[in-house]
Amino acid sequence: MDFRIGRNDPCWCGSGKKYKKCHYDFDQKIRQIESEGHIVPDHDMLKTPDEVEMIKKSAHINVTVLDEITEHIHEGMRLSEIDDLVNEVTEKMGGIPAPLNYEGYPYSVCTSVNDQVCHGFPRPEYILKSGDIVNCDCSTILNGYYSDSSRMYCIGDVSPEKRKLVEVTKECVELGLEKVQPWGFMGDMSHAVDEHARANGYRVVEEFGGHGVGVEFHEDPFVDYVSEPGTEMLLVPGLMFTIEPMINMGRKDIYIDKDNGWEVYTQDHKPSAQWEIQVLVTEDGHEVISW
Repeated sequence: MDFRIGRNDPCWCGSGKKYKKCHYDFDQKIRQIESEGHIVPDHDMLKTPDEVEMIKKSAHINVTVLDEITEHIHEGMRLSEIDDLVNEVTEKMGGIPAPLNYEGYPYSVCTSVNDQVCHGFPRPEYILKSGDIVNCDCSTILNGYYSDSSRMYCIGDVSPEKRKLVEVTKECVELGLEKVQPWGFMGDMSHAVDEHARANGYRVVEEFGGHGVGVEFHEDPFVDYVSEPGTEMLLVPGLMFTIEPMINMGRKDIYIDKDNGWEVYTQDHKPSAQWEIQVLVTEDGHEVISW
């Protein structure tokens, strides 16, 4: 973190106040915690109030898109119809689907079915059938600001085992969220997720995780879900990131489709589930920005 700002200089947060009257004490607290050997965020990782308001406008579109998917998804629906729906609603509201053409990704949404862990293609040839579980991962750009969240859907007559995986994965996110508190640590959240998954006989994917988000699609920090309490990045007001554990019914091992370089599957072909929310650390706790 850059502590070279003069006490009488304008504060880095853009408030217009002098540094000594704004974030000086805040930074000194972070500096002290850093001196104890902890990882702390840089100023550019922290969202200003103005940025938060712009990100919320993006998130309004993202949540609306997922609400539309929730209303329309059904047995017999082609995955490509979900992609079409995402495009239609996002563009109608003035946004841009963030996944489209991101590092070459060819669709506007990720639809990961059954043993797909993440980055599943919404292919026209795949028709949702009774018993499927599917994650729809939506991300939106509005005026250069990003939002990101995903939901799970149970299609038709889903087995009790699959339904439990979906429900427990959501519980993992909720338990992790409870640990997002200012001046705590990312590892507090991660441990809560991993502990609940393991208690139910599941394993958390380690290669993929959450990330900072808001001004860019993917920002620092990387967010894992297998760290110990009191470790990883210090949680300070203004830090924004996703909680999105990918939880496997079987082993944690995964592989990436060699043909397209995107779609991720469980190695043992047992089901995987994921819920994603976008979270802001606040002065007195947290705020869910997109869900």
